[in-house]
Amino acid sequence: MKAMKRESIYVESLIKADMDKLWMYTQLPEYHEKWDLRFSEIHYLPKKHDEDPQRFLYKTKIGFGASIAGEGESIKELKGKEGERTSSLKFWSDQKLSLISVGRGYWQYKPTSQGILFKTKYDYQTRFGIGGGFFDYFVFRPLMGWATAWSFDCLRLWLERGLPPLSSIRLTLVHWLIRLIVAFVWLYQGLIPKILYPEFGELQLLQQAGLGGSYELRTLYALGLVEIAFGLLLLFWSKRWMYVVQIGALVLLTIVSGVANVEVWFAPFNPLTLNLLLLGFSVMYICIDPVVPKASNCKRKEKN
Repeated sequence: MKAMKRESIYVESLIKADMDKLWMYTQLPEYHEKWDLRFSEIHYLPKKHDEDPQRFLYKTKIGFGASIAGEGESIKELKGKEGERTSSLKFWSDQKLSLISVGRGYWQYKPTSQGILFKTKYDYQTRFGIGGGFFDYFVFRPLMGWATAWSFDCLRLWLERGLPPLSSIRLTLVHWLIRLIVAFVWLYQGLIPKILYPEFGELQLLQQAGLGGSYELRTLYALGLVEIAFGLLLLFWSKRWMYVVQIGALVLLTIVSGVANVEVWFAPFNPLTLNLLLLGFSVMYICIDPVVPKASNCKRKEKN
């Protein structure tokens, strides 16, 4: 465990919003619990004195009816130079199911000429000994970092574009569904009809198009590998420009298949209908991509 250096979770996002509105959306529970994936419910506890730290209860649903509950306290406003604000936080859970025992962190709001630079940095201690440490290092901490960054971008879209968090979640699900379907099609088309079973039609189409010369089978294998590689890229590193490339490739493939053998357009499950569906998915992806929250839109490393 000593060889594994535990790094604090750090996330930074530039949000074009009014300071007071950003403060309200991050400090009031009725707003905070809507955009932050890490919390399902947040409730403030009454304070005896105004100067006391704000105590609160939180709950996170983890599925199958189970949830993690804990407590925390925050000092809401420490004003710095040039209008900066900082909110410090301590949180803990006595629940035995909770991996986190106690943690500390802060939120910082720094005005710039382009908007508010909204930052967080936090760390925590874990339970369950060495096993808990390994699980945190390889699974839980990366997941918490991703959830924090995704939530910050969800908040940015809410404040900048007026997109409610629930709509962001729905768009994210559609975004991922398109990504999975399109990637599956490329992987399937590259592996099954081109590499494993070329004799069931793909080899004949290539021969009719006269594209493979005397190396039809090798050419078909190469095309299959290209399609598999493209499918893997779409699955693990999906970018908008890839779908623009895909649109061009699909138009070209449709024309080539039709020129090679126009009869394929009249067959069931033919290239024309399949390619049109993929074209539709590509256009949908390109249209919704700018308004889908992404952890990658946030900075995850603190400047030294």
